[in-house]
Amino acid sequence: MTSQPHHDMPGPLDAVADDAAPETSDYLSRRAVLAGGAAALATAGLAASGLSPALAQHAGHGSHAPLKPAAPSADPYHRLQGGVPHHLTPEQESQRFVDSPAPKGQPGRWVSRAAMPLPRSEMAWAAELNGRMHVVGGYGEGRVDRPYHHVYDPAGDRWYEAAALPRGANHVAVAALDGRLYAMGGFIEQNRNSDTKAYVWDAGADRWETIAPLPRSRGAAAAVALDGRIHLIGGASEPVRERASVSWHEVYDPRTDRWEMLKALPGARDHVGCVAHGGVIHVVGGRFNTFEYNTGLHHVYVPARDTWEERAPLPTPRSGHGLVVYRDRLFAMGGEGGYLDRGVPRQAKVFGQMESYDPASDTWLAHAPMPTPRHAVAATLIGDWVYVAGGGAVLGGSVQSAVHEAFTLG
Repeated sequence: MTSQPHHDMPGPLDAVADDAAPETSDYLSRRAVLAGGAAALATAGLAASGLSPALAQHAGHGSHAPLKPAAPSADPYHRLQGGVPHHLTPEQESQRFVDSPAPKGQPGRWVSRAAMPLPRSEMAWAAELNGRMHVVGGYGEGRVDRPYHHVYDPAGDRWYEAAALPRGANHVAVAALDGRLYAMGGFIEQNRNSDTKAYVWDAGADRWETIAPLPRSRGAAAAVALDGRIHLIGGASEPVRERASVSWHEVYDPRTDRWEMLKALPGARDHVGCVAHGGVIHVVGGRFNTFEYNTGLHHVYVPARDTWEERAPLPTPRSGHGLVVYRDRLFAMGGEGGYLDRGVPRQAKVFGQMESYDPASDTWLAHAPMPTPRHAVAATLIGDWVYVAGGGAVLGGSVQSAVHEAFTLG
């Protein structure tokens, strides 16, 4: 981001953060929640769903508390200012960009899926848990501090509402581990003013609990689970007006409710794509402070040596893209690039490229692009399909989308 006022949306926006829920301030109390309290939460959730308490040991590993169905949005797009329905203008549609310089691979195909319950963006990724996609926080309904928690079940092509975050935020890092969903950090204002709050959600009880806060506040970081811990990498932090990218790399251990510092990411950046595969962590693309300075940098973290190694760069430098592991390849889709000059888009691009990386050959290929290019999307792999929901329809955060499309190689 630049030093001028936030550029994800032209013009001012009054957004008052939701009241934060009371937090557990004592470390031992948090441990009680995570250790002793986990079984109680699981048993309560199982009782609510009619399952035997004897199955309590499986709570959070496939069992779900009943969730409220959420109908698909009738409007594909909303403007953030005013939170009203919006039709893309020809100029906005001209921002769509799908050409890739990578060699062509198997095209694959895209199909439409049930639209999100409302147009949303800046969730900054999603997580798969027990065969469902979880989308947390973001922009929507004219505000940037939403606590939304929508859940998509591909088996029925349906959306549900789960317990909302204890406080609203955008660009919240999410990851699933051992049957539980973790939400970490985020911005309280529009893509700035980060906090240190962190939570865990139990599927059996449909309930969030506070865990140890981040050592340092940040939003738009990448969270990824590996070997029983959650790595939080990159992002952007304070001071608010400067909103600079950071290279921080910290790891959270749910067993101890503690954070540890690891070797920093080479090249501070945020809005990256990040996945774990083959015992290492891939961090792909992202931006240096603002989408005017996107990068294709691709680094791999090797836990055994606490070090980073460089790999073949993303063919289309971008930020705010999705990244998933599919058929032993890394698939990157969506993203944005350009800049805003006092609210006016310049060289604006909303990417629809679908590019995949083969770790064995250190090479990239291009596939069929997204029918509806978007950025800051919710992207997950479930079964043999890559689901890509919501996201920004134009450069910046001024237009949200409820569009939901899925990709398969067939």
